Amino acid sequence: MTTFDTAGYRHFTPVDNNGPQRAARLRQLGLGEHAEPEFDAFAKHVASTLGVPNAMVNFITTTRQYLGGLFSVSAAPPDASDDDLRSAPLETGYCPHVIARGKALVLEDVCDYPRFAGNDVVDRMNVRSYLGAPLIDRTGVALGTLCVIDSEPRPWGRDGLHAIKTLASEGMQLIHQRDREL
Repeated sequence: MTTFDTAGYRHFTPVDNNGPQRAARLRQLGLGEHAEPEFDAFAKHVASTLGVPNAMVNFITTTRQYLGGLFSVSAAPPDASDDDLRSAPLETGYCPHVIARGKALVLEDVCDYPRFAGNDVVDRMNVRSYLGAPLIDRTGVALGTLCVIDSEPRPWGRDGLHAIKTLASEGMQLIHQRDREL
């Protein structure tokens, strides 16, 4: 899907050929429909570890993104019933790109990348830097992403890339635990 923001930048929502398989796996695991306290706590751990104000565990279906885990120092975390704050269309943000790529995405300053600078989260959520990695389960399906954002450019570098991948592996341990309990 091609969309334009108010500044006239054109950006693309990446093609995702695994959406139906991912949605089925998320349903099987009971993820992506409501807030998860353990993922909120994990998002807080991620934010603390990386020294950022915002961290999310984002599950992506065929129709939307859902923040099953969320931590933000700038606002009180939404309660479990506030789906409007935890749900976003697929064309919003950068996580759908991580899913389509199947690998981490490092944007030290989103404004340096015309493809990403035009996304509405830049102005709406004051996003200037993004770091995200896919959450790939034991079946090989990328269920979503672990990501962090900041309102300031950040020199993530190789250390940031390594850290988000390591933390995504930790997040997958939570998901695998859930899978074992089913």
